[in-house]
Amino acid sequence: MTKQRYFFTVLILGSLTALGPFSIDMYLPGFPAIARSFHTTTAQVSISLSSFFVGIALGQLLYGPLLDRFGRKNPLYVGLALYIITSIGCYFSTSIEMLILLRFIQAIGSCAAGVASMAMVRDIFPVEDNAKIFAFLILILGASPMIAPTVGGYVTAVWDWHIIFVILTGLAVLILLAVIFALPESYKPDPTYSLKPKPIVTSFLQVFKEPQFYTYALAGSFAFAGLFVYVAGSPLVFMEVFKVSTKTYGWIFAGLSIGFIGSSQVNNLLMKRFKSEQIIFTALTVQLITTIIFVIGAIYGWFGLGGTIFMIFILLCCVGTISPNASALTLAPFSKNAGTASALMGALQLGLGALASLSVSFFDSRSAAPMAGIMAGSTLIAFLILIIGRRKIGEVVVASGRMVVGH
Repeated sequence: MTKQRYFFTVLILGSLTALGPFSIDMYLPGFPAIARSFHTTTAQVSISLSSFFVGIALGQLLYGPLLDRFGRKNPLYVGLALYIITSIGCYFSTSIEMLILLRFIQAIGSCAAGVASMAMVRDIFPVEDNAKIFAFLILILGASPMIAPTVGGYVTAVWDWHIIFVILTGLAVLILLAVIFALPESYKPDPTYSLKPKPIVTSFLQVFKEPQFYTYALAGSFAFAGLFVYVAGSPLVFMEVFKVSTKTYGWIFAGLSIGFIGSSQVNNLLMKRFKSEQIIFTALTVQLITTIIFVIGAIYGWFGLGGTIFMIFILLCCVGTISPNASALTLAPFSKNAGTASALMGALQLGLGALASLSVSFFDSRSAAPMAGIMAGSTLIAFLILIIGRRKIGEVVVASGRMVVGH
């Protein structure tokens, strides 16, 4: 593969990966406007975010087998077309219930992009490059929380929240065209792969029974849930507790994303000296300590706006470091059924994230303590899973493709 081809392939995969997050981040500043439009509360609007997460999680399980049966591109076409249709539907929503339902269906369409991009990394690039490619995808993905909420804030302030879904429709059309004309098919369709429920469930179970898969998939997912809680809770915390404007919120969100982006790239330097397992353990330990301090400080009122931003920044740095290493270690043992493994990993990550984000809507929005408490709880679970799971792994397939003695 030429350098130019390499670059454009990674760029398209990154765009596919970023479609879901962009769909989330762009409309966050519009929560108060959406609530006023539908005569409801911001907490009720946040359910449309949780429904999006649930849709992505369920869609992962749908597209995984389809990607292994029909190749990567055909299911991708269907998913992107569904996304475009439902984005138009979101523009014409007349109630919060309609928006919640359409966001759920829109997510099912968008998750085809995420699952396919993850599987295609495993298809196209050497195993030893996977962690680096994942980190680069996170760099592109991380640009969405820098650009999307800022754009969303200005769009909401100048025009109307409906225009956000016009922009998302246009982006999806451009990505679909890039996939059609510039992205190679990376996996030959397998007509022997059964789409009957029993073989599909068996395939998922075989993947999940791999100790390296369930250890790093679950630990990574619970750690990553802190990011979902932040995304769901930040409109309430910043715009209702600290009373910042929609434009200011967009800039805060964009600034905080630097922690997530920067740490994922620093990870490339860390990998030259440390193993992925070591990086995950250290970053998760720091995340646990940070979230415990955050929840105690939020309860006792130690942190104002600046302190809250700082604690979230540290959390995002940890998540950005953990994510590429956990993804690489989770998928490393698989080749033929990489699509199924990628789908199951995504379903776990997004499903747990959806539950964590949904829980934010049930708490009083007068304090950051509920958000901080959920972050701390999910991080503690991740830490315990990592400690226990590492004992079950006999040999670890590392990002370089080598086998090493387990813990």
